[in-house]
Amino acid sequence: MRTAIPEEQRQQPGVTDAEAILRTCVHCGFCNATCPTYLLTGNELEGPRGRIYLMKSALESPHETSARTLEHIDNCLGCLSCETTCPSGVNYGHLLEDGRTRLEPFRRRAVWDRLQRALLARLLPQARLLRPALKLARLLRPLRHILPASAARMLRSVPTTSTTAQRATPGVHRPEGPIKARVALLVGCAQQVLGADINDATVRLLHRMGVEVTIAADVTCCGALTHHMGERVQSQELMQQAVDGWDRLLNDGIEAIVLTTSGCQTAVADYGHIFAGTDREAAARRVSAATVDISQFVMDHGLPAVQSMRQVRMAYHDACSMQHGLQLTQPPRDLLQQTGVQLVEIPEGHICCGSAGTYHLLRADFADQLQQRKVAHIEQIKPDVVVTGNIGCMEQLAGGLRERPILHTVQWLDWATGGPCPEVLQHLDPTTMSANALSRMDSTS
Repeated sequence: MRTAIPEEQRQQPGVTDAEAILRTCVHCGFCNATCPTYLLTGNELEGPRGRIYLMKSALESPHETSARTLEHIDNCLGCLSCETTCPSGVNYGHLLEDGRTRLEPFRRRAVWDRLQRALLARLLPQARLLRPALKLARLLRPLRHILPASAARMLRSVPTTSTTAQRATPGVHRPEGPIKARVALLVGCAQQVLGADINDATVRLLHRMGVEVTIAADVTCCGALTHHMGERVQSQELMQQAVDGWDRLLNDGIEAIVLTTSGCQTAVADYGHIFAGTDREAAARRVSAATVDISQFVMDHGLPAVQSMRQVRMAYHDACSMQHGLQLTQPPRDLLQQTGVQLVEIPEGHICCGSAGTYHLLRADFADQLQQRKVAHIEQIKPDVVVTGNIGCMEQLAGGLRERPILHTVQWLDWATGGPCPEVLQHLDPTTMSANALSRMDSTS
């Protein structure tokens, strides 16, 4: 793609990199075939190729950027499905993050939109604020009919329950037997509140593998959620804390940094790029190189002995951050199959479920359509249980899957190797489960 970016514009940070990405695009349009918003609308400007043209125009003539242009950029989920499809290797993710940050000053957002973004940026990265905020939101839910439409949708999407960690607390957690490896675990910001049982299951599973787990008190958020919103001040502070805290642990002998949220790992894997040219670049690259998804770590070190299991019909949902961002699709499937399940593929599995970090709260219209589309495909194959590797997808799908339980990969692996039965499986309606699934639950409960 040819560009005509003014010379004075090229002097700004990041413009040279953005231009290089633009020039790799050959406008073939293959990306549109796998873009969720293009799939829903058929609008060229709601596909990657159209957005690339919009970002190119914004770089060439930034002051001519319209509110409509910025709306098309906002509508992008950042799922990176287009990167998986692109034959030219266009780094759309870096272009999108640059574009969102660069274009934000030209956006005149409505008052509620600004307030909503400010609240999410403030609350989500801090568990101590998020927990009481969720309680307040639940109390306000009955009033949603008198609130602005976007506020009502956000209240409707607020989870009904929160959790508290029993084992995954700050400190060093040692296994009972010999220590075979030492890792750091990110318990996450929202996941501490919405999925603390995932973190507990991770600690139990790692202990069964002989792994010492360190949870750093000063690393509670990787900065991904606010970074993908286009906010840079707070996300940079959180990322700096994560780099400093984890690099210190690496220097103390920690072998790996284990993450259970693929959306976080895509951001951590990009720390080297984010901190390029700064005094933290070397540390950031060390941290990125040491970071692994829990499924990668377990595959590399071996799943503990599986308990007596009977076959369950399971659907595995690929989080976009996992399959497109990390290009990690096989390890979770291999581990799940080691537990004896019948793994069935979800039709149109490469299309986003609509979660995408804060997207389901900020762009609920598109997110709801994608949720319904994904749920329809899951119902089509009639699984006993749905498993995925990302808390955001779990929350999004749970809102549509009324009768089918959904849980994290590590929760299933923990149960299969001797851990407690996940709570979501303890209250199943027997009429929704196959005979195989019920007999398996009877034998392991």
